[in-house]
Amino acid sequence: MRKIVIIVTAITSVVLFYFTIDAAVGVFRPDWQLPEESDKEPLSNRIVLITQELDTPFWDKVSSGAREQAEKGGANLEIWGSYGNNQKDFLKQIEIAIYSKVDGIIVQGLDTEEFTELTKVKASSYGIPIITVANDVPMDESLRRTYVGSNQYLAGKLIARQLIVDMGTSGEVVLLLDRRKEYYQEQRLAGIQDFVEGFPNVQIIEAEAGNSREEVMAKTKDLLNKYPNADAFIAVNANFAGDMIEEIERRSKVEPYYIYSFDDDSRSLTLLEQGKLDGIIEQSPKKMGEQSVELMMEWLTNETVPLNLEGYLTDIQMIKAMDVQ
Repeated sequence: MRKIVIIVTAITSVVLFYFTIDAAVGVFRPDWQLPEESDKEPLSNRIVLITQELDTPFWDKVSSGAREQAEKGGANLEIWGSYGNNQKDFLKQIEIAIYSKVDGIIVQGLDTEEFTELTKVKASSYGIPIITVANDVPMDESLRRTYVGSNQYLAGKLIARQLIVDMGTSGEVVLLLDRRKEYYQEQRLAGIQDFVEGFPNVQIIEAEAGNSREEVMAKTKDLLNKYPNADAFIAVNANFAGDMIEEIERRSKVEPYYIYSFDDDSRSLTLLEQGKLDGIIEQSPKKMGEQSVELMMEWLTNETVPLNLEGYLTDIQMIKAMDVQ
């Protein structure tokens, strides 16, 4: 019996000794491995493009260029915004983007206190870079990183130059602006005024209207009554061109007038093709979209820091009615 106990004890001791040694070896020679480096791409930067004019030809081109560049650069791009220049919805979209903590916001500039509050205070507090596209705002009021779009001052000068070529060096010219006088319109206006200054016999008549169709038509009617000898009309706010021309046509034919505008309204090209506009400034919306995404990616990856605060200007040109008919 005693022998059996001794044998069992010996076997137990051997087994315990084996597992003790095995455990000790395991401490110094573990069988787990450090995680291998992942072959997967890091999560792409989330960029949002926001406009208050979704589904218009101009902004469709901006969006198209932005999407192509985002796909090329591996960015996650979303297109947000509002329809029909709905500022309340537009500003709400910007606020949502900020609180969603996106990596970057590319936005149509809007020269209002609410826009400034969102971009200068809230976006900055979250460390979200802002790039304005197509429409700029004053640099010191937004803390935007840069602007991508047309030189609106030069655009105004180009229209004024074409006006003088067509009309001559004397006449009455009506400029129709938005009552809010947004920054990009002020730049266009300054370009027109500075060029026309060299022609003392050209009289500039500035007029403002609200954003509704009825207000634009009422203001145009009032101008036709006050200035029956007006020779030319320039819709500084391109969205006014169609309603302005419609009211002119109620009074007379458009042929006697020299009428100009810009291509950022959906009806501009159609009116030009119909000969109801004598000329428009054609911009480069697709390039704006491409370059704004490219620059945002360069900022986010520290490839280009800082960006040029003065902005990155895209091409513009004057197109005459005869060029598209």
